[in-house]
Amino acid sequence: MFEQFKEWYDNRHEYAKKWKERTGGKVLGTFCTYVPEEILYAADILPVRILGSHEPQDVSEPHIFAMFCPFCRDCLAQGLKGRYDYLDGITIAQSCLHIRQTFTSWDLHIPVDFRYYLPHPMHVQSPQAIPYLTEELKVFKKAIEEWTGKEISNDDLNRGIEIMNKNRRLLQQVYELRKKPNPPLTGLEAMLMVVSSQMTDKREHNKALEELLQKLPSRSLDESGERLMILGSEDDDTEFVAMVEDLGARIVIDEHCTGTRYFYEEVNTNGDALASIAERYVNRVPCPSKDWPERTRLDHIIKLAKEYDVQGVIVMQMKFCDPHELDTPAIKEALENDVGIPTIFLEFDVTVPIGQFKTRVEAFLEIIREEDLF
Repeated sequence: MFEQFKEWYDNRHEYAKKWKERTGGKVLGTFCTYVPEEILYAADILPVRILGSHEPQDVSEPHIFAMFCPFCRDCLAQGLKGRYDYLDGITIAQSCLHIRQTFTSWDLHIPVDFRYYLPHPMHVQSPQAIPYLTEELKVFKKAIEEWTGKEISNDDLNRGIEIMNKNRRLLQQVYELRKKPNPPLTGLEAMLMVVSSQMTDKREHNKALEELLQKLPSRSLDESGERLMILGSEDDDTEFVAMVEDLGARIVIDEHCTGTRYFYEEVNTNGDALASIAERYVNRVPCPSKDWPERTRLDHIIKLAKEYDVQGVIVMQMKFCDPHELDTPAIKEALENDVGIPTIFLEFDVTVPIGQFKTRVEAFLEIIREEDLF
């Protein structure tokens, strides 16, 4: 049932190359979920999220500081190794300093036809954030038009919005099924489904989701164990998720940028298209690099934990990830003290120490099981 999503995830580069051959279209690499993919679909461009490989590498050190997060160094390494040699261009919307450096180094050392830095506001809680981003999206749209030689009409923008909104709606419908006492999909399957949406044509992905939703409600898995939430830094560590669920637990919800933070909010279709896109990307669940001066993610995380009846939370942080490192103490305190949900903190690198993490997760699950006895 989930084989197509796994194939897309595992063979992401082959998929993009075949898409180019089939359509003659351009492929644009994106470094962050703040890139407005609606405008790219309006221009018939395939956006591909640039992710790492979770393999040891030694090629990025001359180009990026070793104390920058492993994720941004792994992404750059994939470019330097030529694995994204099919990209026609790259773009980033300002988020954290580390991934911005990946974009800059990529631009300097890896040839592409098009590169664009979108100055997305960091102070998203400012009343000026939406009008500011609206004007920046006008400039971005014009740059895309000049690159492709094709004007993007209002109808094109509305089409791009609907493609993205439909994907968000369908993913949300699948996630609603994870609220069931015995969810019909595993955490690993959900991860493959969402991450694959960030590197395939959304129209194909939407068809696969529609077919999945016809079958999934009647699907039954073995009784699930402890209901866990994972949250924190970017995460597509399938080996880690598989290990956790092999221990008898079930990951039922997530809060990170390769999961719910990518798709949770739709673009309002009433009003000016670019202003509506700007509104969505300003008001979406924020990356911690933008979640200030108030920490709005805390209420959202607690809401998800309650809705999905979570019994424990794995707080995941990429090593040297400053924005998440600042958020972690507040998140742990809110979950443990305010709502009484135990947490475990795990610091990730490019490769996951499965043996060490397995021991720690086993101990964490034992704590949850003992608390359930009383």
